[in-house]
Amino acid sequence: MRKQSSHSSSSKNGSQGSPAFSRREFLVSCAGAVLASPLFGAEPGGAPDERIIDIHQHTNYSGRTDEQLVRHQKILGVTTTVLLPAGSKYGLAAGCGGNETVVNLARKHPGQYLYFANEVADLPGAREEIGKYLRAGAIGIGEQKFDVDCDSIHIERLAELAQDHGVPVLMHFQHKTYNTGLEQFHRILEKFPKVNFIGHAQTWWGHIDAKHDPGVLYPETRVTPGGVTDRLLRDYPNMFGDLSAGSGLNSMLRDKDHARAFLDRHQDQLMFGSDCNDTLGQGTGCQGARILAAIRELAPSRAALRKILYKNAAGLLGIPNTPAVVPPGN
Repeated sequence: MRKQSSHSSSSKNGSQGSPAFSRREFLVSCAGAVLASPLFGAEPGGAPDERIIDIHQHTNYSGRTDEQLVRHQKILGVTTTVLLPAGSKYGLAAGCGGNETVVNLARKHPGQYLYFANEVADLPGAREEIGKYLRAGAIGIGEQKFDVDCDSIHIERLAELAQDHGVPVLMHFQHKTYNTGLEQFHRILEKFPKVNFIGHAQTWWGHIDAKHDPGVLYPETRVTPGGVTDRLLRDYPNMFGDLSAGSGLNSMLRDKDHARAFLDRHQDQLMFGSDCNDTLGQGTGCQGARILAAIRELAPSRAALRKILYKNAAGLLGIPNTPAVVPPGN
């Protein structure tokens, strides 16, 4: 799996009250907090590695409080959560919190919560706003969920910024709505081979099927391998997949035989995410818990399972390696 080198910036964050340390310093401080946490370290006799990175969660999601989110993640068994902010408009269509909300939560739980930076892609000040938070410790850009073409100049400008800072970009692909034209996204991957992109949402997961009808956001038919998503993951080492949300879950449950083979051949590029807004953290009412259950059922091997739940995200996001963890209790 391709891993980018970190590109630190010496410029200061001019936002009043914003942190002035670099992303590298932020991650080092997180590593110290993680190692000191009672959640980390092997059980006597050697416990199985149960570390889980959730690459897709939101603050203020449908009105959920920070305290409810923290409890949800603990019950779910997640040991590191990546928070994805909304831009200054739209709230990612679910009232999610913006950049400052994810920074604030991450500061309260160093090592357990990390964050991306975001802004509406076609706003004139998008690069400056995102860059400010990247310099402050953000480890990626997204969730990009805005009404632009996925191969537009707006995405190119974000890719340039991501390349400068050595971070990935998480994209929500939704037919005729957000980051449209997935069939053309190979142009961005080819133009920016050093930038890692993470695919997510209905159109991304629908296109695992070579016969996919783009107008159907949650298809139920069996899958014919070789769709656009399958090809992008196969042909471009800078393309990754986020298994979160109802779309990621549906991609596995609609055809379990296909899912087993898909998780096998792309096991180095797939990552667990929850993207659920409930307060439960367990059971059939929690989408994240159902996604975890599906991955555990369908992963082709223990080694592949550990990649999808932890190792791929740790490598891609530059999350410091930590000892195996005793799973948190409910």
